[in-house]
Amino acid sequence: MGPLLVLAPQAAQCAARQTWSANSGARRAPASAHRVRPGSQAVAYTPTMRFGREYYQRYYFDPRTAVATRREIKARARLIAALTGHVGLPVRRILEAGCGTGMLRTALRRLLPRAHYVALESSEYLCRRYGWQRGRIETYRAPAPFDLVICYDVLQYLEAAAARRALANFGRLCRGVLYFSALTRLDLERNCDHERTDADVHLRSAHWYRARLRRQFREAGLGFWLRRGAPLTLWELEAE
Repeated sequence: MGPLLVLAPQAAQCAARQTWSANSGARRAPASAHRVRPGSQAVAYTPTMRFGREYYQRYYFDPRTAVATRREIKARARLIAALTGHVGLPVRRILEAGCGTGMLRTALRRLLPRAHYVALESSEYLCRRYGWQRGRIETYRAPAPFDLVICYDVLQYLEAAAARRALANFGRLCRGVLYFSALTRLDLERNCDHERTDADVHLRSAHWYRARLRRQFREAGLGFWLRRGAPLTLWELEAE
């Protein structure tokens, strides 16, 4: 069985502004959520702080300001495992571009225990702390493609040229399913809790990402993309 590569994230994920109320069945805004001017809550990090200990303390380790809970990450892992099973993809090699502190990696390895998981991370701090492989998604090369590639809330930290290279690189690295998300301009305006979201990013439209991904992938919804030519079944009403 070949190695499974995990790419740890280059930055924090965005935090959803609304959550689901189990009691009422209605959406509600968390107590900390405020609608503010996009970017007004961003913290100015120096080059040494960016993606260092202070950064991850705020966006990952402090439960009051963390972008996601373990419960949310476990739900995301179940979604990924279910989708790959639904389309008939045997997952033996995984590349996660944006592994961060490894919460998704931990949850997903329990669900896909036979897959070999490798983490690639741009943060020197996280590489020292967790032992991830250091690298960048726009330049990473692998000896063989991966069945599953995950890149969640990473590309908004890249300038346009680097983001384009990363999107093109997905086609070289992925032979099955890509799970992808990036903070968009509309997301920051409408969907984010600005107190828990890093707004110091390069904002683009969803169309900008989709137009480039569609050159090599078929969109399956909920952030999933199937590699064109892969022998995976999507029914007509399951995708656009």
